[in-house]
Amino acid sequence: MSEAFPPIGMIGGTGKLGAALARRWAKAGLKVDIGSRNPDSAQAAAVALSHEVGVNIGFGANRDVAARADIVVVTVPSAAQDATLTDIRLVVTGKLVVVTTVPLVPPKVMRVQLPPEGSAAQRAQGVLGEGVTVVSAFHNVAAHKLAIDEAIACDVLVFGDDRAARTRAVDLANKAGLRGLHGGALANSAAAEAMTSVLIFINKTYAVDGAGIQITGHLCAPSGG
Repeated sequence: MSEAFPPIGMIGGTGKLGAALARRWAKAGLKVDIGSRNPDSAQAAAVALSHEVGVNIGFGANRDVAARADIVVVTVPSAAQDATLTDIRLVVTGKLVVVTTVPLVPPKVMRVQLPPEGSAAQRAQGVLGEGVTVVSAFHNVAAHKLAIDEAIACDVLVFGDDRAARTRAVDLANKAGLRGLHGGALANSAAAEAMTSVLIFINKTYAVDGAGIQITGHLCAPSGG
């Protein structure tokens, strides 16, 4: 296992994005546990992934997985975000929580509809409280592309008010075979969350199989906040 990362708990890890990220990180040598509201579903997903990648994948209810992990990655849809975060809130104090939620509101998922807090990430911080370090990432990458072993032409913008926490999430994106980039403060997450609706529109309008974003130009080592 990688010495650079402590155990990762995938909250909502049986969903498409959570399962795809868990697979990539497990194949990269990171310790991953899969959580779900239904522990039986988590077990089935963990057993299948363990057989595929040849390493042991842990599993359990979301709260139990969050309690065991040092880095918690929440990959639930917007409608389930508040309930899921409330469920794990007491066991993630002092931890890094990576939120991937995009505030899509069916049936108008091609229309930007950000929450009153400004972004799903800021809403998550409000639910979890000041004792939890929240960063957001993985908004604009197609889960079905993550689920296969191919290079993906998509950068991952990472947002958070704590630079060290952002750096760790950038490293996680890199471990998944993507390029993680600092995107600034947690409030800036609104830009990537909104872009998801734009990308869905582009996918439909131009028949694209999972449009993503890439930052152009020569990027030097990051500096500043």
